[in-house]
Amino acid sequence: MNSQEQVDPSPHSGAASRTVLISGASGFIGSVLTRQLRADGHSVTALVRREARSSSEVSWDPAAGRIPLSAIENADAVVNLSGASLSRLPWTHSYKRTILTSRVQATRTIALAIVKAENPPSVLVNGSAVGFYGDRPGETLTEESSRGDGFLSKVVERWEGAASPALARTRVVYARTGLVLGEGGALSPLRLLTRLGLGGPLGSGDQWWPWISLHDEASAIRHLIGSSLSGPVNLVGPTPATADEIGRALADALARPYWLRAPRWAIVAGLADAGRELLLASQKVEPRRLLADGFEFRHTTAQQAIAAPSA
Repeated sequence: MNSQEQVDPSPHSGAASRTVLISGASGFIGSVLTRQLRADGHSVTALVRREARSSSEVSWDPAAGRIPLSAIENADAVVNLSGASLSRLPWTHSYKRTILTSRVQATRTIALAIVKAENPPSVLVNGSAVGFYGDRPGETLTEESSRGDGFLSKVVERWEGAASPALARTRVVYARTGLVLGEGGALSPLRLLTRLGLGGPLGSGDQWWPWISLHDEASAIRHLIGSSLSGPVNLVGPTPATADEIGRALADALARPYWLRAPRWAIVAGLADAGRELLLASQKVEPRRLLADGFEFRHTTAQQAIAAPSA
C-alpha cells in the first residue's frame, strides 16, 4: 500500500480497539489486512511457524496441533488465512494432499483452542473459497447455493467443517474468496505470461471468474470482524467478469498483446484438475450477504481492480 494512500474506514472501524490474531499475516492477503487493521487502531498478533521474534508474534505448530492457549484468550478476534497456495503448479497427488491438510490442520488447531479457552474471541473469520460451488455454468451462485463437484469443493467442505467445534463458543464466518486481483497471488502465472506477450483467451474465455481486489478482500475481512454476520460470506466483487474480460484488462494494464488462445484440451492435458477448476470453471458468484450488510467496495469492476496501484 502506498504510504500516502488512505485506508477506507470499515463501517465498524469506529468500534473500540481490538486485538486481532492472524495466521498467514505475512502473506498476500494477510500483510494488507494487517496494515489496514493497524491503520484502524487495532493491535495485530501474527501466528508464525518459527520462533517468535517480537511481542507481536506467537509461535505455533498447526501440523502438530499446538498453539498457546494464551494467544487465543488474549485475542478479541481470530483470522485464519493459513493454507498452501493454489497457484503453485502442477497439482501433483502429493501437493493436493498438502492443499487439503494445510487448511484442515490450521483450522482445527485454532477451533479446538477456542473450545478450550476460558475467554474465547468474539469471532473467528476463517478463510474459505468459492471453489465450494464447483463448475456451474448458467447459474447465479449465492451463499445459499449447494456444494458443487470437484477437488476444491471437497477441500472447502472439509476446511469449513474443521472450524465447526468453535461454533459452540464464538461467531464463525467462512470467507469464501474468489480470485484476488493484486500484485502476487493466483494471478501471478497469468501476469507473467502476459508480460511475455503470451496472453490470450483460456478455453472459450466465456467462463465467469469470481474476482475481488486485494484492497477489498482485506477490507471485507475487516468488515466481517466487526459485523454480526456468521456462516458463509462470498468475498467477490459486485460486477461479474469473464476470464476473457479479466485477461484483456490485465493485458491493457501491462500494455501487452492479448492474442494467444490456449485451447481447453491443452489446459486440461497440461494442468488436469488445476486447469479445470482454476482456469476453466465458470462461477457467477454474487456477494449478496456482504452487500446486504452494508459493505462498500472500492473497486467495483475487475478492470478497476487490475488498474489499481498496489494495495
